[in-house]
Amino acid sequence: MRRPKLKKASKRMSCSKRYKIQKKVREHHKKLRKEAKKKGVKKPVKKDLGVPNSAPFKEEVLREAEQRRLQIEEENERKRQAKKAERAQKRKKEKEAAATTESEPDAKKTRVDKTSNRSEKQVTQNKNSKHFLCSQIKKTIDAADVVIEVLDARDPLGCRCPQLEEAVLLSGNKKLLLVLNKIDLVPKENVEAWMECLQKELPVVAFKASTQIRHKTVQAKKSRFKPSNDVLDKSRGAACFGNSCLIEILTSLAAARQSEAALKVGVVGFPNVGKSSLINSMKGMQACNVGTVRGTTKHMQDVHILRNLKVMDSPGIVASLSNPAVSMTLRSLQVEDGHLSKLDAVRTLLKECNSSQIMLQYSVPDFKNSLEFLTQLAKKRGFLQKGGVPNTEQAASTFLDDWTGAKLSYHCKVPGNHSPPTYVSDTVVAKMFSGWDLGRIKAGNEETLKGVKFPNLASSISFHSTGPTAGLLSVAEVSEDQPIAAEQNKDVELEQPHQDSPEAQPLEKPQKTSHKEKQVKFQPVPVDISLSTVSTDDAYDFNTDFK
Repeated sequence: MRRPKLKKASKRMSCSKRYKIQKKVREHHKKLRKEAKKKGVKKPVKKDLGVPNSAPFKEEVLREAEQRRLQIEEENERKRQAKKAERAQKRKKEKEAAATTESEPDAKKTRVDKTSNRSEKQVTQNKNSKHFLCSQIKKTIDAADVVIEVLDARDPLGCRCPQLEEAVLLSGNKKLLLVLNKIDLVPKENVEAWMECLQKELPVVAFKASTQIRHKTVQAKKSRFKPSNDVLDKSRGAACFGNSCLIEILTSLAAARQSEAALKVGVVGFPNVGKSSLINSMKGMQACNVGTVRGTTKHMQDVHILRNLKVMDSPGIVASLSNPAVSMTLRSLQVEDGHLSKLDAVRTLLKECNSSQIMLQYSVPDFKNSLEFLTQLAKKRGFLQKGGVPNTEQAASTFLDDWTGAKLSYHCKVPGNHSPPTYVSDTVVAKMFSGWDLGRIKAGNEETLKGVKFPNLASSISFHSTGPTAGLLSVAEVSEDQPIAAEQNKDVELEQPHQDSPEAQPLEKPQKTSHKEKQVKFQPVPVDISLSTVSTDDAYDFNTDFK
């Protein structure tokens, strides 16, 4: 059977299909070019055609090319021989040095040098170790003429380190100055009471550091309008108070000295009290790294404020393990180092506060324990994991950052029976106050208190201070044992669980009894079946059946 003639398919197509094909082709070519670029595939170099026969001076051109090739080969051979001779001479020197170090004392010396270099490298590598931090703090104190101890105004007594103050006062030729930082987070009445209490022992300067200082390389955005007064230009974070007073009294002290060298001022204190922020505020730019994470500063840093004034930043003081749990939570780096869980730290802080004030501050409903509080805080802030589960870990981090950073307002009352420590005598007080411009300090503090906007007493959380925090200054005092305070705290919590924390109370397991279960024995009851009860009829007889 003859097949019918088949018609060829038309090449006509819709525009969308044609454009789609062109797009696919472009993407394919782009992909090939990208792969070729990754593999390093290059286009083949075109072959040199040489000198054509029609050139008038072909033989001379070829002769010059051959001479250039021979010169390049000779130059490469000369360089190769020079490198070979240099390596041989280096090996010869090494052999001679090894032969001279065969004597015993020299070998011991080199061995000691190697061990010392190795120990120095280990110390420098581990900048987070307590030994390195203590050495940097001691280095700052030894090099300083004036030591500034920065205190958090929310808990000034808890930020004082007796070991540090005693070491500075007993040195004999150093001045100790207290700077009360973060006063904008404390009610004004509380700040005045603490300043009156601390001024009985040492000079005190009220200070509010700026938290929005940028690096000098960052350009500020130009504002559309210029503020008509200074109030509009100063926000709560950008404003700085007490800076001029502090610089003036330090420069006057430097001018009164008979030495032409710059006055060295060491800034010390516990982590996150505002040491680096204070130096940045004095400098007017970001000279030291700052952050909400505690322990940002790892080593000593020199910052030149003026020609005759140099300030030295230092790491935070290492808290001793003998301190209470609250002090370790706020002043140490146990949470950052992983020695203390965030949930335990939050539980410790909540025990020292009024729950109603915490509810008002964070806008959460009533809670029974720390876990329930973190769950409600996570829901309030939107810290949710997959499936809508509250992220209590993130909520605990936020809560701890508020307490150690410059955000949350809380205060501690001045103890009524507060007495100066034993190392602060009348002669020491008179010596520490001598040389300072006391009138300028008083006027500067009054000016600072007038300019700062303080929070209301009702909106601030009342906190119970546990007293001064013991610190470690020498490397010999650093113990590598496990945290003693944390273990004792855990033991106490296990023995006496908190009434408001049901998660701390383990479920009571049923006690196993040693005796076996008693089986009930049924005693047989005698049944008397007499013939009198037998009847031939199914009907009841009340006279005989129910006697």
